[in-house]
Amino acid sequence: MNPEQLREYLRFYRDIGIDTLYVPRRAAVPEPEPSAVARMEPAGYQESLLAVAPDNDTLALIRTDIGECTRCRLHTGRKTIVFGDGSPQAKLVFVGEGPGADEDAQGLPFVGRAGQLLTQMIEGTARKEGIALQRKDVYICNIVKCRPPENRTPMPDEMEICGQFVYRQILAIRPRAICALGSTAAKALLGTREGVTRLRGKWHKWRDIPLIVTYHPSYLLRSVNPAAKREAWDDLKKALHFVYD
Repeated sequence: MNPEQLREYLRFYRDIGIDTLYVPRRAAVPEPEPSAVARMEPAGYQESLLAVAPDNDTLALIRTDIGECTRCRLHTGRKTIVFGDGSPQAKLVFVGEGPGADEDAQGLPFVGRAGQLLTQMIEGTARKEGIALQRKDVYICNIVKCRPPENRTPMPDEMEICGQFVYRQILAIRPRAICALGSTAAKALLGTREGVTRLRGKWHKWRDIPLIVTYHPSYLLRSVNPAAKREAWDDLKKALHFVYD
């Protein structure tokens, strides 16, 4: 199957509402084009039929494609779709887990206590490191765009369905680096089962884009471990210097 045939194949199944294709373990799985993203689950080959990004994809087009989404169960309890916030030309993209109550009410990511801490971390670290940077200069989004009930961790199928739009957002922006906030975002983007403690402190890659993992701001608000806060600031400092130096 050539790349164009694969692209049409994925578009067909997407258009008829099929999001996931299960392939027998022994079957050969074709490698997707850069515009199609696949994640393999350890229990067998599960190829995610994520949306094939159109040429010259934009954040505005992605938001239009989402519409008033009813693709998964999360839509039943949401007030607002929380798409993303920041510069379409951002050199650094932050990806969190999902909206909380404040985000659900305002339609913007990271505006509650955790969001205020993230803003302080971005702007305060940049200022101390001599980097001219404000929150509005980066881009911030979440793995899922509707608030999970009681702020529970998103289910795998919810992350997979919503993930197609997160991936398109990243590809449309093409940042120099990604910062995954917390284990849920890290696992979704890297396809790993390892937690933040094992993943942080070193660079990984999402496709061809460098990715660093650090603690979610909400964890830092709860944690009594001062080392975690120091490590999070070190991670952010590393990301800022890599991107902006």
